[in-house]
Amino acid sequence: MTAKYLTKMLGQSEHASALIKQSAEELISVNSEIINELANSSPTPGEKLALERIETVARKLQDASERVTMVSQSLQIQIRDRTMIDHQLAAAVEQQEGSRNAALHDNLTGLPNRALFLDRLEHAIAQATRHRWILAVMFVDLDNFKSINDSYGHQAGDAVLQAVATRLQQSTRTEDTVSRYGGDEFLYLLSPLNEERDIAMIAAKIRKAIQTPLDLGTHDVDLSPCLEASIGISVFPKDGVSAAALIKRADEAMYGAKESKSGFAFA
Repeated sequence: MTAKYLTKMLGQSEHASALIKQSAEELISVNSEIINELANSSPTPGEKLALERIETVARKLQDASERVTMVSQSLQIQIRDRTMIDHQLAAAVEQQEGSRNAALHDNLTGLPNRALFLDRLEHAIAQATRHRWILAVMFVDLDNFKSINDSYGHQAGDAVLQAVATRLQQSTRTEDTVSRYGGDEFLYLLSPLNEERDIAMIAAKIRKAIQTPLDLGTHDVDLSPCLEASIGISVFPKDGVSAAALIKRADEAMYGAKESKSGFAFA
C-alpha cells in the first residue's frame, strides 16, 4: 500500500474513533442522568436491566474506541516507515539515473559519449533499414587544436571544446545526435534523411558555426581563436551497413578533407 492510501485510511480510522468515543460519552452521560432521576425511588427490575445494558454498551464503545486508536497508531507507524522507504527509493532512483547519465556522457562537454552514440547509431541503422531511409555519420575534427593547448594551456583548450560542443548542439535537429568522440574529435549522426544533397548543406552549416570567432577568457588570458574544422561524411547504406563501418569511412573521409583543405568530404 502507498503512503497516500495509508494516510487516507488513517484519516478514516481517526474519524471513526472520534465518533465511537463521542457515542460512549453520550451514553454514559444519559445513563448518569437516569440514575440521578431514579436516586429518590427504587428502580424496577426492568429499569435496572436497561441501565446495566446502557453501561455495558458504553464500555464496549470505549473498548472499540481504544482498539481503533491502536489501529490508528499502527497506521501512523506504517505511514512513517513507508514514507521513509519512498524517500529512500526516490533517492536511489535519482542516484542510479545520475550514474547512468554520467556513464553515457562526456565529463567535459556533457555530450553523449562513444557508447551512447554507438547505441543510437545502431538503432538508427535498424530504423533506416526498416523504413528505407538514408542516414549520415559525420566525423568532425578541429584543425590545429593542439596549438591552442600549447599556447594557452589545457584549461583554455577545455573551454574551447565546451564552446564548440554548445555550438554543435545548437546546430542539431531534434532527431540528430552529436557526440564527443575523444580529444578534439566529434561524431554527428544525421537521421533520418530523405535526400543526400541535404547532408552537404548541414556540413557547411556546422563548419560555419565552428568558424564563428570565440570570445573566451580563462584567468588572465583573453582568448578569441578562429577555429576551422574538417568533416568526413559516410552515408548509409552505400558506405556501410554497420556502425563500425560508417564511423571508419567517415574518419577516412575526414583525413581526406583535411589534406585537401576542402572543409568536408564524402567517403
